[in-house]
Amino acid sequence: MMILKEENYHKRNVYAVELETAGRAIPTLPTYSISEVSKHSSKEAGIWVIYKDGVYDISEFVDKHPGGDKIMMAAGGSVEPFWMIYGVHKNPDVFSMLEKYRIGNLDSMEVEGKVENVLDPYSNDPIRHPALRPCSSKPYNAEPPPDLLVDSFITPQEIFYVRNHLPVPEVDLESYELEISGVGIKDKTFSMENLKNLPKHSITASIQCAGNRRSEMSKIKAVKGLEWGPAVIGNAVWSGVRLCDLLAALGVTGNVEGKHVQFEGLDYDPSGSYYGSSIPLYKALDKRGDVLLAYEMNGQPLSRDHGFPLRVVVPGVVGARNVKWLSKIIISEEESTSHWQQNDYKGFCPSVDWDTVDFSKAPAIQELPVISAICNPLPGQNVYLNDDGKLSVKGYAWSGGGRKVVRVDVTVDEGKTWTVAEFSDQGEAEHSRHWSWTLWQAEISAPPGSDSVEIWAKAVDSSYNTQPESFSNIWNLRGVLGNAYHRVKVNIKKRK
Repeated sequence: MMILKEENYHKRNVYAVELETAGRAIPTLPTYSISEVSKHSSKEAGIWVIYKDGVYDISEFVDKHPGGDKIMMAAGGSVEPFWMIYGVHKNPDVFSMLEKYRIGNLDSMEVEGKVENVLDPYSNDPIRHPALRPCSSKPYNAEPPPDLLVDSFITPQEIFYVRNHLPVPEVDLESYELEISGVGIKDKTFSMENLKNLPKHSITASIQCAGNRRSEMSKIKAVKGLEWGPAVIGNAVWSGVRLCDLLAALGVTGNVEGKHVQFEGLDYDPSGSYYGSSIPLYKALDKRGDVLLAYEMNGQPLSRDHGFPLRVVVPGVVGARNVKWLSKIIISEEESTSHWQQNDYKGFCPSVDWDTVDFSKAPAIQELPVISAICNPLPGQNVYLNDDGKLSVKGYAWSGGGRKVVRVDVTVDEGKTWTVAEFSDQGEAEHSRHWSWTLWQAEISAPPGSDSVEIWAKAVDSSYNTQPESFSNIWNLRGVLGNAYHRVKVNIKKRK
């Protein structure tokens, strides 16, 4: 394919663009598919990126860029989620610079991920951003790099962790309907148009998978589940209809006989079983519980991986209850009968094994315990002390149930002395409705002459819950609820 040289851009003044025209398709340029772009993700193969409808070869630019390590995360994919985090890039000068490296347009058909293979139920899954690090491909499950995660209080949709149990459904918005039924109410269906005509509410809330940091727990003893790192969490602005308002309009109050609200998604396996889960009715009816039927994430329609066109957002509760591709809501006297409510996402005594486990004897996980993680530096990383001889550390902390993080303690001497971290952002909500995570940072004095240190972090929430010291006493066969102190060992290098 023809590559348009930089000097031709000068002749046409193509790169003299403003904010509203950057990245638009240029008919005279060649077209590339996403799969073609994805092959150019290294210095050896060339570094290509996507911005809107444009494809750019930035191989020559990477070494000149002060954030070269971050821009390499976008190699072979879109730079847009990174520019949401690093907003300084959104200006005409940067767009003009980018257009100098324009080599073509993105294939509009592949933008929509139109691939067909009737033999593979996952063949129509969406195309994901290359910065995500997959734990499994079918179903697709992935998390972003931890150090990228804490560079922004709001997690861009493209790099928000993806947790799928089944193939991603393709939903026709025109025919989509939400069914609501159950004890004490008359069955009702809503189209997306019906739902969007109701009052719109927004909340900022973190969602975390129950298996976050499972890979650390599996070092104690093997567990069953994806080997997640510490980035299976994200924080976003969710917008939609409050579930309590919708249920109140249908006559559902605290006096109805039902005790649970069951949710069913449109994702299903070849046997025909659909993903389902449930929460207590009191949570759904509580105006301060802020349960949403969300159709937007960060001001944009939900992507397919995150539940298009509608998902439940149950703030303060484990991700498994935040059902995506929502199709049914059922008021019931019983919990959901689905596998994921009855035989998964439950915690057990460390001595329980797969020969003795009885899932019927443990309650389903709802609110999650307090947790924190060190996201920068990364394990095994070579680090340099700053001019004051201190080590810079960044991370996140969060607690379920609307509890606010009130303190994060960090140590490099196995707890003999602790440094209280500063909060870089945690939102303004107070205890009982604090759904967002807290981003923190600390400057710590390293022991003199040390070649390496192990950094520990622990968080304390507004109910003064804190993290356990190790995974040994909270180990469980499914590897969930992993919230022990986070420990990261790094190498200290001296500047020349």
